[in-house]
Amino acid sequence: MTTEVAPAATEQRPRAGRRNSSEARAGLLLALPFVVLFSVFTLWPVLQSMFMSFTDTRITDIRTPFQVNFVGFENYAKALGDPVFRRAALNTGVFVVVGVPLTLACGLAAAVALNKGITKFRSVFRVGFYTPVITSIVAVAVVWRFLLQPDSGLVNTVLGWVGIDGPNWLGDTRTSLLSLIAMAVWRNFGTGMIIFLAGLQAVPWNLHEAASIDGASAWQRFWYITLPILRPTVLFVMVTTTIGYLQFFEEPFVMTQGGPLNSTLSASMYTYQQFGFGNYGLAGSMAYLTFLAILLVTLVQFRVTREK
Repeated sequence: MTTEVAPAATEQRPRAGRRNSSEARAGLLLALPFVVLFSVFTLWPVLQSMFMSFTDTRITDIRTPFQVNFVGFENYAKALGDPVFRRAALNTGVFVVVGVPLTLACGLAAAVALNKGITKFRSVFRVGFYTPVITSIVAVAVVWRFLLQPDSGLVNTVLGWVGIDGPNWLGDTRTSLLSLIAMAVWRNFGTGMIIFLAGLQAVPWNLHEAASIDGASAWQRFWYITLPILRPTVLFVMVTTTIGYLQFFEEPFVMTQGGPLNSTLSASMYTYQQFGFGNYGLAGSMAYLTFLAILLVTLVQFRVTREK
């Protein structure tokens, strides 16, 4: 007596293989537009700018890219030796060191206040706090220029009521950068507020209730319960805010054009100016120095946070 193998089991394998193959082709076709656009508008410019950063490329060399001279790290040495670029890097560092903690603190404070229901108009305040984030920088600049006018601005007018002679906020080298930091914090803390507010929803209130019964104060409950649970959220907001502030460009470009006396000039803005002057090789090196700074700061933040 012989046993015959049913052909159904053997026929299913080729069918499954053909189905998987067709699904793979469909996936590749769907991804193709993104790959093409990414390669043309992102990958190629990145590679081209990296190449130019090691050459003496200027605006007159764009039509003859194979006639430029390879200069190695000369552009990087020139950028690091440029006193204006060093001043711009220092301004960027101050912007990050002062602006990031203030932005995180304001965003977290607003999120905690809204999460606890301090006001009945919670949704209204959410919209109000987040509105500056989605408002055009030009509109924000108009408002802040009005507020910071030395003679008729609202800030100096209020200071005058209490007998304080307010400075020229945007025209004084001692206050111009701080004024831009204040504007950036006001404009950006709403993003952190939304993210922190989402993170606060995951904090179990039974832990707060148990700690309250044990006599813990509101500050102790926040410090020992809420903040440790929010640590991944704080890290995310801190890293993204730092990356954004290391590239800060819009505020000085719209408000001060880098003045007075380069006191608000940022590394990104100076790089943009060098591109405008046609110094593509030098500008490319400055852009990659800024990228390396962003990468280094981000890695340090991850390392420090992980150790804690």
